Amino acid sequence: MRVETIKTDDFTMDYCRFGHGAEPLVILPGLSVQRVMGLADAVAQAYQPLAEDFTIYVFERRNELPDAYPVQDMARDTAEAFRALGLGPVCLFGASQGGMMAMEIAMEHPELVRRLILGSTSARVTEAQTRAVENWIRLAKAGDAAALYLAFGEAIYPKNVFEQSRALLLAAAETVTDEDLNRFVILAEGLRGFDVEAELDKIACPVLVLGSTDDRVLGGEASARIAERVKDGELYMYDGYGHAVYDLAPDYKERMLRFLISVGD
Repeated sequence: MRVETIKTDDFTMDYCRFGHGAEPLVILPGLSVQRVMGLADAVAQAYQPLAEDFTIYVFERRNELPDAYPVQDMARDTAEAFRALGLGPVCLFGASQGGMMAMEIAMEHPELVRRLILGSTSARVTEAQTRAVENWIRLAKAGDAAALYLAFGEAIYPKNVFEQSRALLLAAAETVTDEDLNRFVILAEGLRGFDVEAELDKIACPVLVLGSTDDRVLGGEASARIAERVKDGELYMYDGYGHAVYDLAPDYKERMLRFLISVGD
């Protein structure tokens, strides 16, 4: 799949596009050790159940990262990328850190979002929630890509999936560059201090919140808190899939699709 680049006055941002539906669906992935665009074909395959009804855009974070890049700035830049492509209003799905960005966009740029799905995310990053992330930052700064990939996989996957994935994670770690690690640190540090919980009632569009009770990164209760505080929220909790439920639950994409096509204009 061809990766394209948006150019604005302030930055460039990579994205990919697939599907042939009339309505745009934007996916904002979570924090990853390496760029998501390197897995563009796999992402397209994973979201194939939605490609008949939507033209799907997947956005990377901007290419030129500042030394400090909080989630709010990630959201601002992504909203600018939407406008540069003439997108909006869109259906928007954000997972983990991408879900935090999606909440920001829906609150600050309501004209850009018609329907919102939030997966394995939190409206407020607490000290307890950052423990895993702080460990990842430490390993990345130490240049230990293998330990980082293993710690990352162990935190987001259930134990059996992690053990099955160990060899793949170690193989991926062999391709990690210093630039990848530096970029990861900046994006991971951007989670610190994120808190929009008191502003969730500003989200005007319908919201589907999807989480897993055994999420060991942000915790399943964070999903429930979002659903309670938005004006028009629906919650569905999985069990046994961990933080990466968006990749693992067999009916996840179908559940997304049912929500998106059932909500009227």
